[in-house]
Amino acid sequence: MRQAKYRHRYGEERRNAPAHRQYLRLDSRQAVERFLASLPADATGRQIHSRFQETEMSLTIRRAVREDAPLILRFITDLAIYEKAEHEVKTDVAGIENSLFAEGSTAHGLVCELDGEPIGYAVYFFNYSTWLGKHGLYLEDLYVTPKQRGIGAGKALLRHLAKLAVARGCGRFEWSVLDWNQPAIEFYDSIGAKPQNEWIGYRLAGDALKDFAAG
Repeated sequence: MRQAKYRHRYGEERRNAPAHRQYLRLDSRQAVERFLASLPADATGRQIHSRFQETEMSLTIRRAVREDAPLILRFITDLAIYEKAEHEVKTDVAGIENSLFAEGSTAHGLVCELDGEPIGYAVYFFNYSTWLGKHGLYLEDLYVTPKQRGIGAGKALLRHLAKLAVARGCGRFEWSVLDWNQPAIEFYDSIGAKPQNEWIGYRLAGDALKDFAAG
């Protein structure tokens, strides 16, 4: 996720202060269900293809397919530009195709469309809690184009993922958020997500990863 792993942006401008990530969690079925109850009901109730109605607009969430690789790369790049980190995007269309859509890939994508036009995406994967003895769902990226924020697309994607977590019997739904994004933090607090402030995230990447692996 480049400087920040969580891509939920609700019109908040990037701060000049150094960014830090808060790790948040919906850590029980009850918490996830309370979150689901706080959002508008979808018209179909489906887990993989959810449709939401708002006035005359139609929001649709579908699974991303290989042909979406250029679109997803564009969203990734748009997000990086928004975060002033475009230079950190190292992948290309082939990289997306060969990772997110490869046979046996452990990551999955969603595309959100408004009246048939893509306006956002999410990427997620399943992790595991040894304490719970259950899988969890980790949200890697969630992005909605700036012009379409405020119509419920971000909430719709979150709701879709929360439903998926419940359907799969996951014990947790987790993500990270930039510490300056106060509107997002307040929203996550309101749905029952709890910051995991006692944990510090670590990362091995690039040459440091290769050097450590080589011994």
